[in-house]
Amino acid sequence: MPFFTVIIPLYNKEKYIENAIISVLNQTYTDFNLLIINDCSTDSSATIASKYKSDKVRIFNHEKNAGLSASRNTGINNANSNYITFLDADDLWKPTFLESIFQLIQSFPEARIFGTNYEEVWESVIKKPYNGSEILPINFSGYINFFKINVKQGIYNHGSVCFHKEIFEKVGFYNEDISFSEDLDFNIRANYNFKLAYHNSVQMSYFMQTENQLTQSSLHDKTTPDFDIYEDWAKTNSDLKKYLDFERYALGKRLKKNNDLRWEKIIVTIDSRNLNWKQNILLKMPRFVLNTLEKLKLFLLKFGIKTSTY
Repeated sequence: MPFFTVIIPLYNKEKYIENAIISVLNQTYTDFNLLIINDCSTDSSATIASKYKSDKVRIFNHEKNAGLSASRNTGINNANSNYITFLDADDLWKPTFLESIFQLIQSFPEARIFGTNYEEVWESVIKKPYNGSEILPINFSGYINFFKINVKQGIYNHGSVCFHKEIFEKVGFYNEDISFSEDLDFNIRANYNFKLAYHNSVQMSYFMQTENQLTQSSLHDKTTPDFDIYEDWAKTNSDLKKYLDFERYALGKRLKKNNDLRWEKIIVTIDSRNLNWKQNILLKMPRFVLNTLEKLKLFLLKFGIKTSTY
């Protein structure tokens, strides 16, 4: 049985999938198998991936397009390792990602979630995220409070984290009814019940502007997480309450920019004390102002300047 199972969900990523696979196969820690879940790609993604089939690399084909959560769940159901990790088909791992996760597992036995930092790739510009890691020592390795520190960008993303299979057995799999930010919903359940060990080193590259990326698309036909279902947990966990309000802010602002009226319902339960002054102001801004600021942000990124409300 391999130590890790790596899962790559695949849907129409013909320009990127080969590099993603190679970044997995080039890991310095080699005790893993790779499962590629083809979610009915209509381009040449599956053909490209099939070149790498071996005893170490298996490909599963969905009979119908089922979405990212279903692809991850297919991978989990077919995993034969205690430790499961994911990589999106348009992202890349650094060669030492699995080695860093393995070291966390050995050093912090009480944890069941293991994450590292990452870098954002905006075309030719590479930036570190504003995700709370800046308050940690550069070489920090240890337990962290996910809800307390994770009120900016993600302290990890789903390409820089590993889960013990015990998590899925206790909190369930990915909610297939959610078609946007399903990772947020899962992160809440996982981190509420299990400890997170973190290494503050950049171990993956997160590409921000690739084709068909959900984070760049409209949400009008997407089902988003219902953060209200976790309010009972938040009554006894102020860090979780602040985290929920931050995620409501981030999602509500995006929906407002898209002229999606769901934003009004999402932000109504936010305690303004859990947001900073910039975030409270932005929630009151008209849609055209938010979209203008977004265009300005992308323009500045071309010159290596990254702005943030965090």
